[in-house]
Amino acid sequence: MGEFKILEIKQSIFEDNDKDAESLRQELKKQKTFLLNLMSSPGAGKTTTLTKTIEALKDEMAIGVMEADIDSDVDAQAISKTGVKVVQLHTGGMCHLDADMTRQGIKGLGAEGIDLAILENVGNLVCPAEFDTGASKNAMILSVPEGDDKPLKYPLMFRVCDVLLINKIDVMEYFDFDLEECMERARKLNPDIKVIPISAKTGEGIEGWANWLRSEVKKWQQGME
Repeated sequence: MGEFKILEIKQSIFEDNDKDAESLRQELKKQKTFLLNLMSSPGAGKTTTLTKTIEALKDEMAIGVMEADIDSDVDAQAISKTGVKVVQLHTGGMCHLDADMTRQGIKGLGAEGIDLAILENVGNLVCPAEFDTGASKNAMILSVPEGDDKPLKYPLMFRVCDVLLINKIDVMEYFDFDLEECMERARKLNPDIKVIPISAKTGEGIEGWANWLRSEVKKWQQGME
């Protein structure tokens, strides 16, 4: 058999991305822009939650949104109606964003003067969890119809996130979803994760989520993070 090389490129890719992500994070910190990386599976309610979040905060801080999708601009159109700055990021078929892609989005958004930049990542619970985007904090949305076993199936996503929003609690009575069990599973993977049950449809829990963001943005801008 002929000789050939085996190249372990995955580690190199992640190492390079981690360095770029940390560089971007420090750049954003200097300009006092807090970057939130918002992740979820398709249909969990990211865009609706994001709209409610913007409504709660837009009168007190400058907000910009980067909508990442493989090819569509539906979500960007929806967010643009809120009046905040928004750009659409097409990933060309890729199922995640890395630090360099995020940097391009930040440049396109023009984040100077923006207090809160939100990256609505591509919808899935696998690839986005693997790549550091340079965000100040990571948040994910898990909707009640998806089931309370998702921490068992996608542990990395729960490990990398600072906040878990459990959405669609208004329909919990119609699904076999154990809220306490889900929270316990998430905290076993990540003892520091903050869990906030919400309903983006009714607005329940949104103020608690907005309060967390207010506090984190303030700490970031004061150099406390």
